[in-house]
Amino acid sequence: MNMRGYALLLAVILLPGASVAANDTATLPVSVHAGYVVLKSGIEIGRIDEVFTRNDDHYSLTSTAKPLGLLALFKPGKIFIHSAGTVTAQGLQPVQFSYQREGESQKDSHADFAWENQRLSLNHDGQHIEMDLPHGTQDRLSAMYQFMFLNLREMRMLKFPMTNGSKLDDYHYTIAEGAPFKTAADQFNTWYLDSQAQAGETRTQLWLAIERYNLPCKLVITDPDGGKLTQELRTLHIQP
Repeated sequence: MNMRGYALLLAVILLPGASVAANDTATLPVSVHAGYVVLKSGIEIGRIDEVFTRNDDHYSLTSTAKPLGLLALFKPGKIFIHSAGTVTAQGLQPVQFSYQREGESQKDSHADFAWENQRLSLNHDGQHIEMDLPHGTQDRLSAMYQFMFLNLREMRMLKFPMTNGSKLDDYHYTIAEGAPFKTAADQFNTWYLDSQAQAGETRTQLWLAIERYNLPCKLVITDPDGGKLTQELRTLHIQP
């Protein structure tokens, strides 16, 4: 698994453009603090600390990824990701997104969402691009918490647009009941999402904790040559 795959694992999140509301906004948590480990061949190579806060109809999300071990020797810089926007009846509606890596400012990216004009502005590597903003678009960080708004029991497939600040892509995943997953944080009943990659494509598998607002508890990315990276939940603190 190359460094591009590691960066993808740190924040690759999936969610639909056509959301089905599962929770009233008043029942959603005020804050979530989640800690993840990143594993390669069973060896811990990174840690991720995420914080979600909700203040009435506004939200803020931050993610800090720290490389460990041999990875830290080659890529010592932390990765900082931030998303902010509004909370609607359909879920999170990002307004701003940013991605920064210490020591590699050329890889920074930023996105602005102009929902009133349905325009998306992307800034990456000194280039500025404007394009149409599809309904339900999320950034790669807000996407993780958009699952809180979905009634996955009534869904079997997700199709959605998502941006990482440099481009906008469409994704689709199948949904099924997953096996129970036990971590240091707790044991979770799960939903299982699979990108069902074709030959030569990267496969993404995601397990969501059903009784914890559908928050991700495990993520596995397999690149075309078989290399795998796993992100697992280790700590979880929720303020209702």
